[in-house]
Amino acid sequence: MSAVDLPKEQDLVEYRVDRILDEANTDTRIVVLARQEGALDTFPIWVGAAEGNAIKLALDTMITPRPMSHDLIKSFAEHLNITIQRVVIADVKSSTYYAMVHVANKGVELTIDARPSDAISLALRAPCPIYITQDVLKRRSTTNLDAWLAKLESKDIGTPEVQET
Repeated sequence: MSAVDLPKEQDLVEYRVDRILDEANTDTRIVVLARQEGALDTFPIWVGAAEGNAIKLALDTMITPRPMSHDLIKSFAEHLNITIQRVVIADVKSSTYYAMVHVANKGVELTIDARPSDAISLALRAPCPIYITQDVLKRRSTTNLDAWLAKLESKDIGTPEVQET
């Protein structure tokens, strides 16, 4: 994305990771983002099992014996005085979401292309806000989404993975 294509601040809506659901039939995880302010809204993103587990580790603030890839990236950023400012889910093509990690160093701001799962995992570790562009929100398919998520959650055993404190 060139600087001309970058979304403007007013086009961004802040979300947070609300919960992670298992999709047993496909061995994937569903990261459910929830809107921070305004109307109640959820935004699910299907990710691989390993990526979902990396996000869950960050949510649970689990310390692993050795650094995970996202911990390593965070460590590099800290040692190089790079600030991870925000993550933006900026585009969707053929049902695939695309994200950008916004970083700054010595007054220079850059964006780095990333998979949403990696961007979210990094955002939780940084920590920094997660945004979705208005354009992506308009273009997503929401047909029966809430009913489908409720049905999936009712199949989960036990309590939700992430709870408000």
